[in-house]
Amino acid sequence: MTAAELLEAVRRIDVRTNRLVNDMMVGAYLSQFKGRGMDFEELREYIPGDDVRDMDWNVTGRMGRPFVKCFREERELAVALAVDVSASSAFGSGDRTKREFAAEIAATLAMSAARNGDRAALLLFTDAVELFVPPRKGRRHILRLVRELLAFTPRRRGTDISGALGFLNRVLHRRSIIFLVTDFLHSVAAPAAAPGRFEAAKAPAGSPALSSPRDFTTELGLTNMRHDVVCLHLHDPRESGLPETGLLTIEDAETGELIELDSKRGAVRERFAAVNAERLAELDRRLIRTGVDTLRLSTARPFAPALQRFFEMRRGRRRG
Repeated sequence: MTAAELLEAVRRIDVRTNRLVNDMMVGAYLSQFKGRGMDFEELREYIPGDDVRDMDWNVTGRMGRPFVKCFREERELAVALAVDVSASSAFGSGDRTKREFAAEIAATLAMSAARNGDRAALLLFTDAVELFVPPRKGRRHILRLVRELLAFTPRRRGTDISGALGFLNRVLHRRSIIFLVTDFLHSVAAPAAAPGRFEAAKAPAGSPALSSPRDFTTELGLTNMRHDVVCLHLHDPRESGLPETGLLTIEDAETGELIELDSKRGAVRERFAAVNAERLAELDRRLIRTGVDTLRLSTARPFAPALQRFFEMRRGRRRG
């Protein structure tokens, strides 16, 4: 991408996401997160009616009379955008790749955070931490995040969600909102496929075959205890079904392995669809066990209405 193309892409996303933030008021839904953090302010003597859970037992023991910790609501939060830029993010069966789709979503969330006076951070990861931009405010900072999302060239090709979350747990010292934006490929083991050449054909051209790396859900659950995590699962429709076009060459984007299969055969298409349906079902089961709110977004559909409904549902559930 040339400098002129990059500037045009940034301008296009800037205009589009500004319109979304204004028209759909996505920022209003981020306001639900405000006040979730608490800053310690002072110690004072216990007054009847105080919450005993705020008791400072060490000071109480030393002073011989009860003391409680007082907190003030933390009005400013950090929004961390953890975006998967592994090789599978370069795949797109429509007019945009998952990487471009992620850039629009992340830019909308970052601008919404900025409208609310919150700081925004960016983590780009593969199977290593590729780039971390610490949380800051301001339009120039948001535009820098958009440029990085569009133009950054990863050094590696794999995926390690656990490593990315572990890194954020080390660098984010205050409670933050973490949006994990990923396709979850190379994160969930698929059921065994039929024997033969089709055994490894579990993913479409441009996206990786599935494997069984260390389980990411443990780190996800631990991170959600320290921060407020939302998973945004990016899904391309071609990852769930093959076109009936004849012989296809499928490439594992993260390993380079090539597999040929005949998509004219109904049994091949059915097996491909069944394996990927079970992959998504198993992913859903694991994410539900973590207690982390998750939204699946299709690259073939506008994301803003789905994101709006998701935040409305989330806010209503928490109020209830």
